[in-house]
Amino acid sequence: MDLLTRFTVLVERSRIHRRLICLVAGVLASAAALVAAPAHARDHEVARDLQDAVDAPTTPSVGWARDLNGHRMVQVLVVSNSTDPAMTALRAFIVQSGGSVQKVHPATHALTVIVPASVVGALAQRSDVVSVAPNRPTHRTNSTLEMIAGALTSHVRGNSTKTSYSGVDGSGVGIAILDSGVMKSHDAFLNSSGVTRVMRNVSMLNSTAANWTTGTNSTTSLMPGSSALASYESAIANDTVGTANNYTQDPFGHGTHVASVAAGFSVAYSSTTPDTTGIAPNANIYDVQVLNGTGTGTISDAIEGIEWVIYHSQDYNIRVINISLAADSTQTWQTDPFCAAVRSATAAGITVVVAAGNFGLSSTNQEVYGTISSPGDDPSVITVGAVNYHNSLLRSADTVDFFSSRGPTRGSYVDGNGVTQYDNLLKPDLVAPGNLVVSAAATKAQASNPAWNYLAANYYSTLVTPLNIPALYPETQMLLSGTSISAPVVSGAVALMVQKNPALTPPLIKTILQYTAQPIPGYNLLEQGAGLLNIDGAMMLTRLIRNDLSTAIAAGTINPGDNMMTDSMPSKSSTINNATFNWSRIAFFGGDHIFSGSSLFTKYQPIYDPRTAWASNVVRFRQPIYWSGSGIAANTYVQNFTDTALTNQTLMTSGVTSADTLVGTSDPAAQTGMFVPTATLSGWLASGSGTQLSQGDLLSNGIVMQEGILLKDSLLLQEGILVQEGILHVDGLVINEGNLTNESGGSVAGYNTSGALHGEP
Repeated sequence: MDLLTRFTVLVERSRIHRRLICLVAGVLASAAALVAAPAHARDHEVARDLQDAVDAPTTPSVGWARDLNGHRMVQVLVVSNSTDPAMTALRAFIVQSGGSVQKVHPATHALTVIVPASVVGALAQRSDVVSVAPNRPTHRTNSTLEMIAGALTSHVRGNSTKTSYSGVDGSGVGIAILDSGVMKSHDAFLNSSGVTRVMRNVSMLNSTAANWTTGTNSTTSLMPGSSALASYESAIANDTVGTANNYTQDPFGHGTHVASVAAGFSVAYSSTTPDTTGIAPNANIYDVQVLNGTGTGTISDAIEGIEWVIYHSQDYNIRVINISLAADSTQTWQTDPFCAAVRSATAAGITVVVAAGNFGLSSTNQEVYGTISSPGDDPSVITVGAVNYHNSLLRSADTVDFFSSRGPTRGSYVDGNGVTQYDNLLKPDLVAPGNLVVSAAATKAQASNPAWNYLAANYYSTLVTPLNIPALYPETQMLLSGTSISAPVVSGAVALMVQKNPALTPPLIKTILQYTAQPIPGYNLLEQGAGLLNIDGAMMLTRLIRNDLSTAIAAGTINPGDNMMTDSMPSKSSTINNATFNWSRIAFFGGDHIFSGSSLFTKYQPIYDPRTAWASNVVRFRQPIYWSGSGIAANTYVQNFTDTALTNQTLMTSGVTSADTLVGTSDPAAQTGMFVPTATLSGWLASGSGTQLSQGDLLSNGIVMQEGILLKDSLLLQEGILVQEGILHVDGLVINEGNLTNESGGSVAGYNTSGALHGEP
């Protein structure tokens, strides 16, 4: 550990409020797509924090509101359901009202605009407006990893060293890192031939949203082959490094660390540095910078980032987006713009992995439920919590990190009767290593002056052992903790799965990861989801899924219940580091339903269509629409999306086991429902308990014929279990678990953290 400490930067997150990067205002999601449809009154389509700013006696001190010429102006994201792709009438209304259209997001069917605060109400009342939300600020939310995560087994990579390995490594698969940038010249991203695997660096920070000029009406066409597209691509390109203007591609340092956890390789490192090889060490990396040098950004920038990824997903084979970012949002997943964006990415066949957030512990060291950040609260994404591996390769030593955000989700809307309805979806989906993880540290790409990134430089005096930077450039390392470090562990795992079987769809990938996870004793569904990531088990199932599945789904040639496997189910257990354990056999569907059984994989389930989103009694179908025309490759570049409600359709087939009735009504004291220990539920399912569906799970006139796991809000609003509808702000320096270096001090069972708060910087 002395060697590790010597070459690491010990940093953790300060002021990471949940407003972490809600960045994405609904990527390529047509406004209609956003509206998964709560039938509430139009005046409730204004986000709560925006309405508070409109009603406040003085202009609040937030980045998206300011006084101009004596008028309070707000910068907002407007999601539209207009049948006009250009949203011409809506844009004209904004300009005529004294505002400005700064960005048009055609694939998202949304606008970034500045309007007088006094106009917000009228804007929300328009029939072509779905929701109005502020352009909130954004922040960042972080080999041993291979062994702990189960990547070093015969089903994945039989061996791995700093100089060589064999087996599945993510080759050919693109992982998009939506973050603060990636240091392209870092040795962690070289392949075995010494060539960088950072295929593109683009930056969304040169944004017109930073311009508070009124009276403008911006629009951009991204038609393939157009001069406008060429000009746009040139403006955001950040690939060239080593010039006077671009020595630093990741000034903050977070994105480089995240990218290395997902796909770093230590082949070029000197013998004195630790082996920090990531999960998919030969995957291609696509750096999409949406955070600046101090770790902040805007939703609008993130929207652009996700749109860019969707646009290029086919020609670059980007199959995974890692979002180790989050944002404050009280909106339901149905109208939250960030959630809409990630649903669009999912519908386009991209698996979206999101950090759960670092708000599991209150300032008084009490466990807090209902603190999942956006867009981790969307049912389509894989939401990842963090575990502490206690400096041990034995998975039996792992515990859920105190800081890791707990479910359920607490987005809400007001229905037609004026009653607030909460989403209460099961999250996180699973957990992965996220405490004291060593990986790449970005520096200035100048060997004679390789200055530290912001995180390393600002936490250097108290938390960092000085390094001989010139001697180690470009292989500097640092240490971080938090769910934004556990998320890329899962992103790397997804890349391995997709390399082995490109036909996997995002919802099937999530099901496989949950079903094969290892339950950690003593933690419930809202703390760990289905359990600890198990790459070994995930690869066992991945190999058995038919390799034409995604093609058959897109063509509509596969029916509910059709065979989905090429062989019989394997034994539902894995052996990692000489320890054998049973899989969880748990999978979340529909937001608040738990299913199990081999039929999840032997029979095709319609919910594996990535275009289908299901939560509670809402089921939507989001269809990507591709650019077409002379010289444009067919079904390659997404232009926009349509969104419709599904009715009278099978969601799950007969033979699948439901555990909803088995777990009962949610009660934290009785440890039932959402609060049931994951290991306990897993044991029940392994013994044959649960209810087998005889007719499948059906839709009838748009209503799901099953209630799900009942959760009474009164249970969450008592005893401080849930604070401010799930939004918890923890200020100050956040240190990794236990004390400044490890978790050796403090009782895990008693949640005694020696007074420290936890998360990332």
